[in-house]
Amino acid sequence: MMSKTVRLTAAQALVRYLGAQMNEAGEPFIAGVWAIFGHGNVAGLGEALHGVKDSLPTYRGHNEQTMAHSAIAYAKQLGRRRAMAVTSSIGPGATNMVTAAALAHVNRLPVLLLPGDVFATRGPDPVLQQPEVFSDGTISANDCFRPVSRYFDRITRPEHLLTALPRAFRTMTDPADCGPATLAFCQDVQAEAYDYPESFFEPRVWYQRRIRPDEGELARAVAAIKAAKRPVIVAGGGVHYSDATATLQRFAEAHNVPVAETQAGKSALAWDHPLNLGPVGVTGGEPANDICARADLVLGVGTRFQDFTTGSWGLFANPERELISLNTAAYDAEKHGAMPLQADARVGLGELSEALGGHRAPDLPAALKSDWFGKVDALTDAPADSNALPTDMQVIGAVLRAAKENTVAMCAAGTMPGELHKLWKAPRPGAYHMEYGFSCMGYEIAGAMGIKMAQPDRDVICFTGDGTYMMANSEMATAAMMGISFTVVVTDNRGFGCINRLQMGTGGAEFNNLLDHTVHETKSAIDFAAHAAAMGATSVKVSSIAELEDALAKRDEVKGPYVVVIDTDPYPSTEYGGTWWEVAVPEVSTRPEVNEKRAAYEAAIKERNTK
Repeated sequence: MMSKTVRLTAAQALVRYLGAQMNEAGEPFIAGVWAIFGHGNVAGLGEALHGVKDSLPTYRGHNEQTMAHSAIAYAKQLGRRRAMAVTSSIGPGATNMVTAAALAHVNRLPVLLLPGDVFATRGPDPVLQQPEVFSDGTISANDCFRPVSRYFDRITRPEHLLTALPRAFRTMTDPADCGPATLAFCQDVQAEAYDYPESFFEPRVWYQRRIRPDEGELARAVAAIKAAKRPVIVAGGGVHYSDATATLQRFAEAHNVPVAETQAGKSALAWDHPLNLGPVGVTGGEPANDICARADLVLGVGTRFQDFTTGSWGLFANPERELISLNTAAYDAEKHGAMPLQADARVGLGELSEALGGHRAPDLPAALKSDWFGKVDALTDAPADSNALPTDMQVIGAVLRAAKENTVAMCAAGTMPGELHKLWKAPRPGAYHMEYGFSCMGYEIAGAMGIKMAQPDRDVICFTGDGTYMMANSEMATAAMMGISFTVVVTDNRGFGCINRLQMGTGGAEFNNLLDHTVHETKSAIDFAAHAAAMGATSVKVSSIAELEDALAKRDEVKGPYVVVIDTDPYPSTEYGGTWWEVAVPEVSTRPEVNEKRAAYEAAIKERNTK
């Protein structure tokens, strides 16, 4: 029997399919489409999206990269249960999204990217914005997406959607493979009609696959944990994506195993839970790092063991240390010779706990956390000298004091991620949103908008420096026009303070990071408050921590983005905690400071490699 068909353009078929894909909660998996139209998508996808605008909303941003950042933040805040699509024209519109694709790839986050592409017929070649590759006629600008996409396809015939779209959704909803799916959509094909089977557009629910551990891997992990005298758990972002925070807490409590949190894993346990050692790694605190350095067993749960987590693999220093990696992806579970436990975090921890029975690890020294907070809490107090430039730590303290039960602190790059990892006290899962896999400057404002779209009832506070603000601020205007409310705290230290400190820390002279150390004829005098106001935000410049607290207290009165600007000192950072991070120092230099740092670098490499 012949199946019924419906004649649609390829673009119309695509948007109809998007609207029929559901998550387990019965919600559309694709919550909306971000679009900047150009000659490569306005006639095809533009017309198709207009036809479904009441059921599948289209949002217009000001930059393709930051539109995609908003979409990615939306998916991250919702634990990958929903996602968004982003479409651009060919050429610069498409390549603008490559950075966002890399960000989503590194962070294992779903986003559907729909860049326009050249004509499949090649009749008008070369078209506007087409980079011609002299040696390969099949390549377009969109091939830049290949290494940063979990699934890539080029739609050169309308019927290609029948296989490409299910593959894209499988990728975005697969816990192990999750990441960006890119469908490069030839502009003439978007407008071509085809008789699609009606069954293709029937609603489909995409269920989260929960992989159970292999019996052999589980047994080996259980034996290793039982044999350990100093075990520790390193909780990564996979704990959140698996909705495993409660399971993690039960596991830790049942077996008395302390938990350290990566940037992506932070808030898996409440900051004051007795077994939460806090942040780990280069931006970590002393409790977690001290225990990890002495641990004879490290159980990574949902972490990819980034170098900031492992101290470039110099942190886990116990020569008897065993490494277990509980992860949905075999790629991550096998890293650095780990004992793999390939499983969903929630299911894997549950079965691991059941197999461990009543086994409990020895108690930790009770003073670890109290000693740590005794050192760092004072750093977040308001400065005694009201004339001194405040530090980033003091800014964090002011925001902490202003935080509410539903506050989400978010950030991405620069100084603040390290300080927030150490100092922010996250009371519950989802209260901390950090993009630190790609450490992408420019994610912050767009990301804050995406978080608020995902969870409109949350009090979203975005930390951003002046450098990252200058890189990507245009979605402030989008948020103002859409009436999306969130708070942005701009810390103006007049340059790239974080990298300036790294430059000094590797023996380099201060050069080309802070604006005072660059070749400029006129000294920088950027009025960030005025700039934000010009884009439609409510904004204020404050001159002290007390004024910052007063400004934050008024944020509920503001509709749309609220920007608070404060000048800060670019030099201080939290001196406590942290661990070695491998940054290559020049082997030859005329600077004694560099030579000294090179010697220390070589000694650290030797020590790491002998562990």
